[in-house]
Amino acid sequence: MKINIEHNEELFAIIIKDSYSKPGISFFTTSDLSQQLAYMKHPSGTTIMPHVHNPGRREVHSTQEVLIIKHGVLRVDFYDYKNKYFGSHFLEKGDVILLIKGGHGFEVIEEVEMVEVKQGPYAGDTDKTRFDPVNVENVR
Repeated sequence: MKINIEHNEELFAIIIKDSYSKPGISFFTTSDLSQQLAYMKHPSGTTIMPHVHNPGRREVHSTQEVLIIKHGVLRVDFYDYKNKYFGSHFLEKGDVILLIKGGHGFEVIEEVEMVEVKQGPYAGDTDKTRFDPVNVENVR
């Protein structure tokens, strides 16, 4: 299952649930996003040709990140460009999320292990602006 997180007709995130399964290659992102997300399922004996990625200049205007949940349950809270909360989703073992735009926060529901992938280089404290999270009574 694939879930698009949209707000005001804009795509803020893509969630790929662990239950997703489809033969071949499925790209979930459009070619203009600076982070690309795909799912691949091939039978044994399939050969993926060796290759290198050619050098090319790319312009990245904002950081996009991918989280892969190895264990546990994580609530993801989504915020618009004005840091206004608009919704939440729960991620569980095996789920993957691509955070594309806007703000996001997390609440660990069950001890979580996850892998994060994002563009670099990391700019330290100047890389993000922190703000107050949604009040738990307002989570939807």
